[in-house]
Order: sequence, then structure tokens, then C-alpha cells
Amino acid sequence: MGAAIGAMLGSAVGVAISPLPLIAMVLLLATPRGRADGLAFCAGWLLSLTLVGTVMLLIGAGEDADEGSAPATWVSWLTLVLGVLFAFLAVGQWKARPRPGRPARTPGWMAGLDRTTPARAAGLGALLSGANPKNLALTVGAAAGIAGATSQPGARAVALVLFVLIGSLCVLVPLGVYLAGGKKAAATLEGWKDWMATHNAAIMTTVLAVLAAKYVGDALANL
Repeated sequence: MGAAIGAMLGSAVGVAISPLPLIAMVLLLATPRGRADGLAFCAGWLLSLTLVGTVMLLIGAGEDADEGSAPATWVSWLTLVLGVLFAFLAVGQWKARPRPGRPARTPGWMAGLDRTTPARAAGLGALLSGANPKNLALTVGAAAGIAGATSQPGARAVALVLFVLIGSLCVLVPLGVYLAGGKKAAATLEGWKDWMATHNAAIMTTVLAVLAAKYVGDALANL
């Protein structure tokens, strides 16, 4: 089980360090229906990440992902491809960073969050979780890593649950702060939102670069 958890940990942290869902959650919590919108967004995120992770893990488990004590060759090649992809994404993120003296631009879809409904909030959470290209690639990598680390269904299930929980910290933590502190937590959450929005490019470039190095290194070590 330890090997399976270790195989998915980097990917889970990569999903968790996502400024956009945290910003979206803070904006939703500031609406008149903040509690309902926030809970719906969190539910959509969790369900989508769980569904995608389960499907990917079942696919990986059905393809003989482990060869004795080592991952199958196809798992290592997939990991290498994902590592190279993350490297390209890191370069693209860095090139798209706001220039000095210019404020970071907030995505246009966030402008209407103050008029959203719980159903739309849930859909948005699902999209940002399972349909986000970065998260999808990380989920594929995590599933391949788990499947390649162990053939025990129980260990794979536990590792997947931990992957979802750790990957969801970007929405669970602000929601928890809001539910515990109510309106008093507004200033704290606003500060988090502003900081994440300002440093989004730097955060994502660093995360993607680290993930690229890890994935490529793991793949080359196993090939």
C-alpha cells in the first residue's frame, strides 16, 4: 500500500495546488448563497475527480500495469510522455505570465459567479476537476502509478481515496475556513484569493516543472 500511496502523492499535490478552483471557491462563498454554492462546487469537484480517477485506475488495472515488483513498460512510457507534457505546459505557463507592472487577468468566466446557482456551481466544480487538462493528465499519471505499484484491489482503492482527498484540498480548505468562521473568515479568504491570483503563473510554472522532473525521472529509472 505504501508504494501505491507514494506513486500518486506527487500527482495529488499537483492537483491540490491549483489557484483557479481556490479563487472560484472564494468568489462563490462571497455570494448571497455562499454556503449552498460552495458545498455544491465542492461536491461537483469531488465527484468528478473520483469518477475520472476510478475510470483511469480500472483501465490501468485491466492492462497488467505491474510486472512483479516493477511497473509495466507501458506505464513507464506513459509516465515519460506525461512528464514531457508537463514540461511543455510549464514553459507555456511561464510565457503567458503577466509582465511586470501589469495586473494578472482573471478568467472571464469568473465574472458571473455572483449570479450562479448551486447546480451551476456543481457543474463548474466538475469541469475544473475532471475536465481540466492538467488535472486529467495528473489523474492519468496517478492511476498508472497506483496500478503499477500494486495489484491488490484494497491498496489501490485506499490510494485512490487519498488521491482524491489530497487533490481536493484546494476546495476543501477554503470551504472549511468559511464554514468554521462564517463572515469573519471573509478577509482571510479574500487575502488567499488575491495572493493566488497575483502569483498564479509562478505557482503553476513551479508545480508543473517539479512534476515534469519527477515523472521523467521515475520513467527513466524504470525503463
